[in-house]
Amino acid sequence: MYKKVFDLPMVAGTELPFELPAWIACAPFEEYLGMRIEEAAGGSAVLSMPFKVKLAQGKGLMHGGAVTALADTAVAIAIKTLIPEDTHFATVEMSLKFHAPVKGGTVKAVARVAERDDRNIKGEAEIFDEGGVKVATFTSVFRVKKR
Repeated sequence: MYKKVFDLPMVAGTELPFELPAWIACAPFEEYLGMRIEEAAGGSAVLSMPFKVKLAQGKGLMHGGAVTALADTAVAIAIKTLIPEDTHFATVEMSLKFHAPVKGGTVKAVARVAERDDRNIKGEAEIFDEGGVKVATFTSVFRVKKR
């Protein structure tokens, strides 16, 4: 969907060169990585991402940044199921602990909103490889923009 705009420069203060098709949808970066939203409702989300060569580090394992991006996006999608459309929010803190490497196949992130107050939303995600092995545990805090 976004392929035609992947290489355009992003310029601060100008109109975005893309538009999300819905409130709960993948953005250009997420689509570029191959993420898919499998489920999203009630403060939870499940996203998947195929392990393609573009996501490999030098020894052929999935790059930690790709795993982190999937986890962060899964929590963001879970948050979107609870807050009003067009609410601005961003990750302000994150932590990821690896348990096993991803060697191939499709990875899955299972995320949920753990706590929230007026402006801060804490989320958690577990990332699994295609065989169901938990490869990482992720926690994060998102902050909602002041109204």
